[in-house]
Amino acid sequence: MAKPVVVYGASGYTGRLICEYLREYHVPFIAAGRNGKRVEEVCQGVPGIEIADYEVAEVEDNVAALTELFRGAKAVCNTVGPFIAYGDTAVEAALAAGCHYLDTTGEQDWVMHAKSRWSEKFAEARLLLAPGVAQFYTTGEIAANICLETPGLDTLDILDMFNGLPTYASTQTIFTILKADWFYLEQNTYQQWDPLTTFNVVIPGQNQTGLALPWGGTCHPVWFKDDPRVATVKAASGVYDKTVMQGVVETTKMFQEQIKPLPPDEQEQALAEIANSVQAGMPPRENPRVNTMFDSVWASGPLGRVHCELYGNCNYKQTGLLQAFAAYSLTQQPPRRTGFASACQAFGHRQLLGVLRNFGYLLQPIVTVHQ
Repeated sequence: MAKPVVVYGASGYTGRLICEYLREYHVPFIAAGRNGKRVEEVCQGVPGIEIADYEVAEVEDNVAALTELFRGAKAVCNTVGPFIAYGDTAVEAALAAGCHYLDTTGEQDWVMHAKSRWSEKFAEARLLLAPGVAQFYTTGEIAANICLETPGLDTLDILDMFNGLPTYASTQTIFTILKADWFYLEQNTYQQWDPLTTFNVVIPGQNQTGLALPWGGTCHPVWFKDDPRVATVKAASGVYDKTVMQGVVETTKMFQEQIKPLPPDEQEQALAEIANSVQAGMPPRENPRVNTMFDSVWASGPLGRVHCELYGNCNYKQTGLLQAFAAYSLTQQPPRRTGFASACQAFGHRQLLGVLRNFGYLLQPIVTVHQ
C-alpha cells in the first residue's frame, strides 16, 4: 500500500520541514520530486530522519505520473510553485487519485482559480481542496476568526508581518504575482487594488514605522468571500525591513512601466532574472530569536470593535507544522468541510492555534473588545 501522505516538492525549503513534522507525528510519507537523488540528499539532512517511516520517489511533473504516485494516499502536500503555473497538474492528479489536496501558496490568483475550477469537483468526490495551508496567511486567519467569535462584526482589517527574507520559491512567487490583478472584498464583492498602493504601519516593539503592501491581495478576501459573517476584507503584509519593502515597491513600479508592456514570454524572463538576483539560494534554517512575526486584525461592525494580536516566530517552520498536522488529521478523520476550504475552515481555527502553541510558535492571542 502507498504511504498515507505524499510530500511533492520535498527537496525544497518548506518540503523538508513538512517531512520533519510528519516524522514528529509518526506519519509514514513519500518524499517526492523530479530529482530523486536531490530529494534523498535533502531527506538525509532532516533532523531525526533515521526514525521516520518514509521512502523517496522520483516523478515527472505530469498528471499521469502524479496520479500513479498519489493513488492510495490520503493526502498530498504540494510545495511546487508558483502554483498559478504548476498547481493544476497536482490538483488534477490528486482528484484522479482520490486524495485530499493541500498546498503552501500565498498567491491570491491561484486560490481564486483553484476555487473556481476545482471546488465543485472535489466536493462531489468528498475531498478537501485546501490551497494556502501555510503560516502566511493562516495565522492572520486564526486572529480574524478569534475576532469574529464576537457577533455583529462584519469588516476585517488585517495586517501580517514577519522579520526575515523569503525563500527562493517564495521569492519566485512574489515576482510572479506582479502579473496578476489584486483584489480586496467590499460588501462581498471583489474590488481591485491599485498595484502601487502602500501602507505605513506600526510594528510593535520598534519606534520607526514599517511599510506594507496589498502584496498580491493575500488569501484572506477569497477565504471570507461568501462568509455570512463578513462583508469587507482588506489585508496588507510585508517584512519588517522597510528598505526591503521599498525595493519591492520600486520593482512593482518598474514592472508596471517597463515589463508589463512586453510579450508574456519576455515578462516571464525579466521577472525570473529579478527574482534570482534577490534570492538565488537556500536560506539558513530559521532562528526563533531573529525570525519573528505578528498578525494584527481589527474586526468592526456598527456597534463594536475587536482587536486581536498574534505574536510568534519561524514562519516556515509553522508552515511545515501546519501541513503535517493537516495531513495527519486527514489520515484520522474527514475534514470539517470538503471542496475548497481554508485551513481554518477545514480544521478549525482554535485547533490550529493550539497546534502552533503546543510547538512553541505562538504566544497566547491578545484580544481587546470594544462594545
